[in-house]
Amino acid sequence: MAHEPLIAPSILSADFADLGTEIDAVAGSGDARADWVHVDVMDGHFVPNLTIGLPVVESLLRRTDVPLDCHLMIEDPDRWAPGYAEAGAYNVTVHVEAARDPVMLAKNLRAAGAKAGLAIKPNTPLDDYVETLKHYDTLLVMSVEPGFGGQSFIPEVLDKVRTARRLVDTGHLRLLVEIDGGINSDTIEQAAEAGVDCFVAGSAVYGADDPARAVAALRERARAARSQ
Repeated sequence: MAHEPLIAPSILSADFADLGTEIDAVAGSGDARADWVHVDVMDGHFVPNLTIGLPVVESLLRRTDVPLDCHLMIEDPDRWAPGYAEAGAYNVTVHVEAARDPVMLAKNLRAAGAKAGLAIKPNTPLDDYVETLKHYDTLLVMSVEPGFGGQSFIPEVLDKVRTARRLVDTGHLRLLVEIDGGINSDTIEQAAEAGVDCFVAGSAVYGADDPARAVAALRERARAARSQ
């Protein structure tokens, strides 16, 4: 059975000039408190955009007690990803399309104290990586092409979510199923029904007048969709 829905606001849609305050806005209590804060690290090579790197993540870790979920859209994650785990990120997600040795990388991330996450792009088949995923704590299914915020949700990826959910429910995998891209009050219901555990939401949270209220509302929609 799927986990109680987790909401991970993405600071890609927040005000980069005031990230500490933006994280504080979703660090309240109860259903309005973010479970994780999703941090999109982009290097301008694996994806065309450039965002933030380890020094900013280290600063955010000193600022907040909300667990940081670092999504590394970078080349050579085998070299760079363990640094995020060593810094104290809760979950460090690497792209299977970029990792040279994803099994060893998962071991290195865990040894450095983080949960290990594996991300797959919309066109990357899940079936090729089921054995690899036995070494991971999180599967991040991308529901948009990585690299830009504000894109439209790709519903076809939900087939991968359903497959992953089935593998978890039957005991073949032991991980959280996370989704990232185009998640809002409409699409979160489809994703929840398919079996997602953790929902990354950028503009749906930080584009709202009250980000904390948006977190609570998304959580409630996911719960309701799952209970139907």
